[in-house]
Amino acid sequence: MEMPFDITLLIVLTVIAGIGAQVLADYLKIPGIVFLLLFGILLGPDGFGLLHPSLLGDGLEVIVSLSVALILFEGGLNLELKELDKVSGSLRNLVTIGTLITLIGGGIAAHAFSEFPWSISFLYAALVVVTGPTVIGPLLKQVQVERSVAALLEGEGVLIDPVGAILAVLVLDVILNGDADPVRLIAGLSLRLGIGSAIGALGGWTLGYFLKRAQFLSDDLKNLVVLAGLWGLFGLAQNIRGESGLMATVVAGIVLRACAVPDERLLRRFKGQLTILAVSVLFILLAADLSLASVVALGWGSLVTVAVLMLVVRPINVWLCTINSGLNWRQKLFVSWIAPKGIVSASIASLFAILLTDRGINGGDSIKALVFLTIILTVVLQGLTARSVAKILGLMSTKATGAVIVGSNPLSRLIARLFKERGETVVILDTNPEACQEAEREDLPVFLSSALDTEVLEEAGLASMGTFLAMTSNGEVNRVLAQRTAEEFSPPRVLALFPQDPQGNKTGNKTNKIQHAFIPELQLKTWNDYLSDSQVKLGETVLKEPSCAFQQAHLQALISSGELVPLLIEREKQLLVVSATDAWQPGDVIIYLLYDPKPKLLKRLSGSSQSRLTLEKLPTVEEVPLSSLALEETLEKVSAE
Repeated sequence: MEMPFDITLLIVLTVIAGIGAQVLADYLKIPGIVFLLLFGILLGPDGFGLLHPSLLGDGLEVIVSLSVALILFEGGLNLELKELDKVSGSLRNLVTIGTLITLIGGGIAAHAFSEFPWSISFLYAALVVVTGPTVIGPLLKQVQVERSVAALLEGEGVLIDPVGAILAVLVLDVILNGDADPVRLIAGLSLRLGIGSAIGALGGWTLGYFLKRAQFLSDDLKNLVVLAGLWGLFGLAQNIRGESGLMATVVAGIVLRACAVPDERLLRRFKGQLTILAVSVLFILLAADLSLASVVALGWGSLVTVAVLMLVVRPINVWLCTINSGLNWRQKLFVSWIAPKGIVSASIASLFAILLTDRGINGGDSIKALVFLTIILTVVLQGLTARSVAKILGLMSTKATGAVIVGSNPLSRLIARLFKERGETVVILDTNPEACQEAEREDLPVFLSSALDTEVLEEAGLASMGTFLAMTSNGEVNRVLAQRTAEEFSPPRVLALFPQDPQGNKTGNKTNKIQHAFIPELQLKTWNDYLSDSQVKLGETVLKEPSCAFQQAHLQALISSGELVPLLIEREKQLLVVSATDAWQPGDVIIYLLYDPKPKLLKRLSGSSQSRLTLEKLPTVEEVPLSSLALEETLEKVSAE
């Protein structure tokens, strides 16, 4: 009973350490692999000696294989085909020509600086051809670079993994059997990729067809059917042709997403959670199995090898593969810098080390050590500097433009028009046909649909929009829509009109990244009536450094009296919907509506309408009454806050 208990304890400690590392990384906004490697090494035989992966024996290979299959399937399931189409040429080159460049460049570097034999050098290069999707994905979520750059990196990370894995197997086969016929190598690579692609495409389509027809299945059971299906496809492909299973899982994920199965986002969330668990367990186990002595024994030449791979081979690779693309030099430079290695490199290197040792071939431990050193250096250096590099190069997507607005009413249509006039993409969603017709009459893009329909949101382009704004007449509906959108799409800014918290919390759902739009307790119906009756003026004011505090206090006094509602802020040439928690700054341009009642006769004679509102400087706002008692009281409140 002692051995099973030791294995049980091993798995329990591994899961706890893995999830603990992910929590700490999420809190510190650092790639999770950094702490996974650190925790694994510390808990392994070379650290505190609490984890001994060798207890698993052949079971470690099984865990690695099934986990990598799950990881690559989830990567394929998350690929945005529309985004990939924009960078398809560069992506194709990176997966084909780029693989060859990295293989040759990495092999030369390992032979020249780490003094490996040529065969072992090219095996190392084949192992580091891949760029891990499990590292790229979380990294891009934290950094949020431009979509074209993110799509290229994500696509490369997912598609190159099976190619690199199969290539590494072929190179290993050459070392073990001594047959280096290039025609046979290319044929073997093509055959495995072809078999895997065919099985994955057919299996993915079959899964999608079944999920669409099997209405009797619960959501939980559907998720498990997909899990069983992807492992079944992996096993089938592996049985037909060794190492074709990884390609099968990637293609199955891509095809299943293209099938647009019901509740696809719930499926992706479930698979994402399983992937986090798989990555956490694998990295802890593989890092614990790493011998620090073997890493130290590599010497300084190993550091030069990794540096050449990062600073010479990768840039040459990217610049040659994107030579005819629409990417500018800043985008190419960022892609050149971001190529962290991940779980596929680590897992295959660990398995190869065992195989080489069993066959009595020297170099297995050295390859594993150099691969892990490459993983550590690329993840730490690139992961920790990615945000700074993206900022320096001006590639951050926090300045994403455009808006999806739920609810077609006079106020929402005015905001949509302001976005459109600035050249930004804007889309309105509403379930009321008459309200949609009003938007169409104002030449605004509109969908007659519920915002609960994720397919419509995707068609509206929410994935690339900077703002989601829910402002229907039902505050609770707005809250639910905003909450769901924040969870499913994670746009940079999610705002909604909803009732104030009973405890007086004006921030609303701050923990869920939802901001209260405009001001607390905005009377939407009242301002819509003002707009319909042409009893408002559209103004803008610039907050200036010397008098910024007085201007803000004056604006707050007008807001408190119900005479003014701020709509948008223009900051650093970016248009933002005002939130109730915004901290205004000098230089901000505040766009607002000012209540301007008119006698009925004058209103009829003027015949003005909402569409004719134009931005202007209004004396009521521009002339700050410094002696006003209300202003002084408001200023005191602002200062107190």
